[in-house]
Amino acid sequence: MSFRNRCRIAGAEGVVDLSIPIAGGRDQKTSMKDVRIAAGRSWQAQHWKTIVSCYSRSPWFEYYRDGLQKLFGEPAELLMDWDLRCLEWSLRVLGMDQQVLLTDRYQKLYAPGEGADWRGRLGPKGPQDLTRYRQVFEERIGFIPNLSILDLLFCEGKEAIRYIRS
Repeated sequence: MSFRNRCRIAGAEGVVDLSIPIAGGRDQKTSMKDVRIAAGRSWQAQHWKTIVSCYSRSPWFEYYRDGLQKLFGEPAELLMDWDLRCLEWSLRVLGMDQQVLLTDRYQKLYAPGEGADWRGRLGPKGPQDLTRYRQVFEERIGFIPNLSILDLLFCEGKEAIRYIRS
């Protein structure tokens, strides 16, 4: 279970899972760099329509709309390429000058000073997000923790970075 090919957003009825179809199915044992997105599916268009449906009334949706729509319009063959583009977009709009480094092999542990290791901290089974902010459908369905960065951006805009750093 990971977020490598999916994310969670808030809809009027609760959590909406957006899942990218993987060529060969989800049970394959393939290196992350080799995982291909299933061809012939219009998942990007479907995801974009769902995002618009869920967040078009949020306070900051219009501010981020064009950049995000452009991102969803760019085709992707490899899941890692898509994930990196999304991460880089997120860092850029958050104003975080953070360099993303990739390894060429799996390391079980990292020595101090080798960089931050976020494995296991950002997955579905990771720690619950205790930082609360006002969500679009919170009055109807309550606060939903651990949603995509899109939820925080669309609800808090430029203040999102403050929530991340806390």
